[in-house]
Formats: sequence, structure tokens, C-alpha cells
Amino acid sequence: MTETNELRPNTLFIEVSGSGLPEVDGLFVPSTAPPAKSESGTVSSSGYWNGKMAWDRADGAAARSPSLSYSNSYQSWRISRLDGHLAYETTCEDELPPTDREWNVYKMGVAPAPKVVLHHCDPRQPCPKPNVVFVLGGPGTGKGTMCELAETQLGWIHLSTGELLRAERQAGGPSANIIEECLAAGKLAPNEIVVTLLKNAMETATRTTGKTNFLLDGFPRSLTNLEGWYEIFGRETELPKMLYLECPYAVLEQRILGRANFTGRSDDNVESIKLRFDTFKSETLPTVELFRSKNLCVEIDTSQDRQTVYAQVGSSLAEFTDKSFAAKPLTEKSEMLLGLRPFPRKD
Repeated sequence: MTETNELRPNTLFIEVSGSGLPEVDGLFVPSTAPPAKSESGTVSSSGYWNGKMAWDRADGAAARSPSLSYSNSYQSWRISRLDGHLAYETTCEDELPPTDREWNVYKMGVAPAPKVVLHHCDPRQPCPKPNVVFVLGGPGTGKGTMCELAETQLGWIHLSTGELLRAERQAGGPSANIIEECLAAGKLAPNEIVVTLLKNAMETATRTTGKTNFLLDGFPRSLTNLEGWYEIFGRETELPKMLYLECPYAVLEQRILGRANFTGRSDDNVESIKLRFDTFKSETLPTVELFRSKNLCVEIDTSQDRQTVYAQVGSSLAEFTDKSFAAKPLTEKSEMLLGLRPFPRKD
């Protein structure tokens, strides 16, 4: 029998959509069914069934409680209709209802089967505020590498404005045409679009992963960017801390030219490096100076070896980093990023 007093509270929410039975679609909340024995003899506590989390319909309309739960007998997650008959299932032993696949039509169900989305906070309520750290540095200072390490090892979420803009353009989102025009003309995308994409990405990540720690790579690139941040988040919002990765120009030039042998990037040449560095100094350094004046800037010299730099980054983020993440041994990917083992060869 499952010891229900050892189970952590069910604080998750499930959103079901796209089913052939519209009555099945909607929000499912942690079950409030009283402790009872399931068909397999397992005693379940509130929020659980068969030793796994379980959910009721938010509108309370379903005859079966819980209406989304796991069956030990059939080793499958199941969703019931309003009349209590089972409609959809997915056979697996996952601890939580899988969100990466379409479910199956079952007995009293109607095609198509739905998809489910897991929420770590109640989607009916405002999203918890993100904990943000801005990450700035000139070309070749290792911003991307350090952000990737913090994501892999420390549980932070790494967001790059460039990647978000490219994804929005490719997906044909509401701002795709404007982004396309800006990129074609070599201009920066409007601040409102950039900050809105960041805000939406943070909210989506928080709701679907429960994480609230974010590293914004390459933002804000200018004081105008920062104005865009104020416009979306409000002037009363406390400014985040900034990690500023700095490195002597001669070292940066050597690194980027060395990188060109492997990346094939067209902008990894002496003329382009100088132009990018000059642009960084004229547009971005004033932003760094502002954060310095407010004692919100942590400066890290990235001319040191990568292990030393990463240790300083980790120390700067330690206040907000989950200790269980910080204690993890290095993954293979992290060892590669730190230069402790070679990357796999591409044939």
C-alpha cells in the first residue's frame, strides 16, 4: 500500500484541449476526492489516486472523481467524460500525464484524442513574477557559453533575444513581418516586440516548468532597450542585477578568429570584429555604466580560464540557485563547454 503521508502535495494544473468530445476540454485542478481504495487496492490521499497525482474538472461537472487519474491495473493515464465513462487514455508508467504526445481514444471517447498541457501555477491567476538577471558582454566574451552552463547545471532558463526573434519570424507570429523587415534592413527590432517576446517566453516557461530564474542573454543592448523594458514591466519595477562579462580586445579578437575555423560565420573576421566591438562600446557600454552607478553590475573577467569564469558566474547566481542543482556533478555537456573533454567529432 502506498504511504500517502510521504507524497508531496499536488499543486499542478492540467489543461486539456482539442478532443473530439468538447465536454472533455478544459482545466483540471488537483483532486479533492477523499481518501479511498482504488481498483488495485491502493489507498489514495487528497490530490492523488493510485499513488500518483490526480485531477478533477475545475467546473466540478464530472461524475467521476478524480476525472483525470492513473490506473495501476491498466498502467495508463485516463480522462473521463462528464458522465463518468472513460474517454481517453495513454499507456505508460510516467509519473505525470505526458504532454509530448497525443492521447488515445478509449471506449466512450470520440476522435480526435486531446493533448494536455501541464501548468505549475494556476492559469486562472497572474503568473508569478520572474527573477531576472541581465547578461551583457562584447562579442566573444562567452555570454552564450556561460548562460548555457547556468541552464544545464544550475537550473536557470537561458533566453536569447536573437533566438526569440528568429523563432517568432519562422512561426509566422503576429510580429513576423515587422521582424523580417528589420532583419532585411539590418535594423534592430522594435523594443516593444523584443520585450513582449521576452515576457511571453518567461511566462510560458514559468507556467510549464515552475522555474522563475531567467538569464537574458544580450539584453538590454542599449538604453533604448531599457526603456522598452520599463514600458512593458512598469517604471516601478525594480531593475534586475546585471552580469557584465568583459575581456581585453586583443583576447577577444584572437578567440573569434580562432572560432571562425570551426563555425564558418561570415562575421568572424577582423573588420567585422572591430565594427561589432565599436558598436558594443557606443550602444551597450552606457547601459553597463548605468547599472554600475546603481551597484547592480557584477563584472567578471572572461580572459581567465573557463572553469574560473564559470565558478564566478555560479557564485554570482548562488543567492537564487536551487541548492540541489548547484550540488549536481557536471554533465558531459557541461564538461565539454568547460573544455574538460572534447566535443564529439563531426564526420
